[in-house]
Amino acid sequence: QVQLVESGGGLVQAGGSLRLSCAASGRTFGNYAMGWFRQAPGKSREFVSAINRSGSSTDYADSVMGRFTISRDNAKNTVYLQMNSLKPEDTAVYYCAARYESDIVIVTRSEYDYWGQGTQVTVSS
Repeated sequence: QVQLVESGGGLVQAGGSLRLSCAASGRTFGNYAMGWFRQAPGKSREFVSAINRSGSSTDYADSVMGRFTISRDNAKNTVYLQMNSLKPEDTAVYYCAARYESDIVIVTRSEYDYWGQGTQVTVSS
C-alpha cells in the first residue's frame, strides 16, 4: 500500500503558475504509475496528466496540453505537476493517484488503486 499527500495548491491570478507535489510513502515508489486528476465544484473528477513508472512516457488532457508538465523523481518518492498559464477554468481540487506495477501511462480514473486527499487550486480572473 502507498500513501499519497499532495501539496502546492493555492490562489493564483490568471496567467500565473503553480507547482503541485505529491509525496508517496510506503512501498517502492518506482513501481507505481502516477496520475493527476481534478474535480471542480458540481463536476466529475477528470483526468489531467499521467506518467509511467520510469518517467519515460507521459500523457495530458487536451485542456492542459502545452501548459502543464508532469514529472517524477523516484529518488524523492515524488511526482510533480508544473502548471503554467493558468486559467480560471483550471480551478479545482487536484488529486494524485497511483497504480501499482504498471509501466504504462494510465488515463482512466477507475484503474488507479490509491488516491491522495487533494489540494485546492483557485485561479482568479
